[in-house]
Amino acid sequence: MNSFAQAKDLIAAATHIVIIQAENPDGDSVGSSVALEEILGDMGKKVTMYCPVQIGSYLGYIKGWDRVVDELPHNFDLSIIVDTASATLLERAIVPANLALLKSNPSIVIDHHTTEGTIPFDHVAVTDPKKVATGELIYDMAKANNWPLNPQACENLAISIMADSLGLITENTTADSVRVVAGLIDGGASLAAIDNRRREFMKKAPEILAYKGELLQRIEYFADGQLALVHIPWEEISKYSSKYNPSMLVIDEMRLVDNVKVAVCIKTYPDGKITGKIRANSGYKVAETIAKFFGGGGHPYVAGFRTYSDNYEEIKHELIDAVRKVLQEHQS
Repeated sequence: MNSFAQAKDLIAAATHIVIIQAENPDGDSVGSSVALEEILGDMGKKVTMYCPVQIGSYLGYIKGWDRVVDELPHNFDLSIIVDTASATLLERAIVPANLALLKSNPSIVIDHHTTEGTIPFDHVAVTDPKKVATGELIYDMAKANNWPLNPQACENLAISIMADSLGLITENTTADSVRVVAGLIDGGASLAAIDNRRREFMKKAPEILAYKGELLQRIEYFADGQLALVHIPWEEISKYSSKYNPSMLVIDEMRLVDNVKVAVCIKTYPDGKITGKIRANSGYKVAETIAKFFGGGGHPYVAGFRTYSDNYEEIKHELIDAVRKVLQEHQS
């Protein structure tokens, strides 16, 4: 039995399904979650969306994001993890109290990343790294299993795909990706309406724009100017994250500097946690490889990692060495 059929059987048998996102919610994970909520709700299922961290306000253009809760319910009989198969990105979701619940019920993982799965309990893996977004994979599942796709579900899946493909322009966007979006438009999604809402939520308060200027001035360059790096300490995370994700303020501009191949935003937390968001420029499929030096993963052009250390400078130098090594190997 293939994974689509296994997932179909598990969903058919379930009454209350919890949809779980990783601790780095983005347009793909949120769009996939609310799309599944629509699909499964139309199938008569009770659905709870769960994410252990706050959804960034810049994702407020995705209808239904505010129904995501930050506590795992206790009475579900199936979990569906979307957009990750990495235990590292689910540390808060699989704390011991939650892990016991998750192990006692069936689980499905729906993901399009190439990173090897590390989920520490039995699950049906529905994965395909050839898909540009998890939303594209969910669309295929819906079609294969004759699941309902109402106009709101179509819009949510379109958001998922457009977010991870940067508007259908990334190198891993395929003709199938475009055909799926066309099918979603036929089903009621409006790309113009989505983008108009997105632009409204992308607007920034004057203090956020001023903060962006501070971040841009703090960018450092290493590895002969091929790495652009900025450090975001906890004080700034706690002050600005509820209004705008500090990393997303600058990471695209960091990639647009002459000679830069890789941009990295590092955040440091009071408990010693250090996270890195990695973006690689076109032609340099190295982001995931760099992330793996720190136990992370992702895509060739978009990746991330989480590690623990009381010494930011040590992690910084390890990162510089990793980037230099990976770029030398790539160019050779």
